[in-house]
Amino acid sequence: MGTDHESKISVYGGIDTHKDTHHVAVIDEHGRPLGDREFGATGAGYRKVIDYLRGFGVVVAVAVEGTGSYGAELARVLRRAGMTVLEVARPDRRARRLHGKSDPLDALQAAVTALSGRGLATPKDRDGLVESMRILLTERSSARKARGAAMNQIHALLVTAPEQIRATYRNLGNVKLVAALARSRPTPGHGPQQTLRGSLKRLAVRHQQHTSDIDGIDTRLGELATQVNPALLQLPGVGPLVASQLLVACGDNPERLSSEQQFAALCGTAPIPASSGKHQRHRLSRGGDRTANSAIHRIVLVRMSAGDTRTVDYIARRTAERKSEREIIRCLKRFVAREVFKIIGESAASE
Repeated sequence: MGTDHESKISVYGGIDTHKDTHHVAVIDEHGRPLGDREFGATGAGYRKVIDYLRGFGVVVAVAVEGTGSYGAELARVLRRAGMTVLEVARPDRRARRLHGKSDPLDALQAAVTALSGRGLATPKDRDGLVESMRILLTERSSARKARGAAMNQIHALLVTAPEQIRATYRNLGNVKLVAALARSRPTPGHGPQQTLRGSLKRLAVRHQQHTSDIDGIDTRLGELATQVNPALLQLPGVGPLVASQLLVACGDNPERLSSEQQFAALCGTAPIPASSGKHQRHRLSRGGDRTANSAIHRIVLVRMSAGDTRTVDYIARRTAERKSEREIIRCLKRFVAREVFKIIGESAASE
């Protein structure tokens, strides 16, 4: 622990987080290491982390790896204790090859990053209604995958089924097929046909249950989106699911995004130069939050298919300039990102 003289200095912390333990490193304002220690990832361990950091001096900032996973609760506790918490990216592979990797080294590197102020971001708050939306979206994704798996298994079983069974369901679409299988009454028995009919019925019932779960989640997402940002739902092409995905990308503290350029980069809609020689062009970004990117892409597609006047006029003008469809969609996504950020920013400013 620091002496009385050291307790007056400014210090920076870095934390390498794991499932069961967190490793903390502390440096002074000149980058000199002051100490490092491992703590348990428990409530008592978090309190010890705070005492350990404050024991060296005035804590200016703490850089935490994995604020969206293993470090989520620690980040909340540190913020409630009045500390400035920053999210630090994983050390680059080149630095790890040169200097090696260990928990103390990763924690020290995080502290050095906090001191330098480079490669840092404000982590999302995870204590509001947007966090509830994130949880529901996670559940929805799981239910959607399970529903798709059930449908694939139904079709796979029907491919190898006897002709008598295949003929019964051959001309039915997915919705009617699931409904018919769920209504079926397989006869008891252990033969291949009885077992097949029973499996098909159970898969259909499972599919219906997942559909019911998804519908219920969508209803709750709509209620939350209306409560958090009703103006966002008024934009053309924005429904409860898309609005939820965009709000989750920003977090419960959207003010952490200081400009619409940052939001565009977060959503992967910022133009990336891809010029060569005399050919000047930009390409689609492959970075950022891919779920948010998908949501903005869906908005563009809905506006295109629905004949949105502004979108149709823009496409016609850019097509006359010999722009490709991919380039036009990239530009439209950038405009949508600007429009969405304005709505989210205005809502955050009014709170």
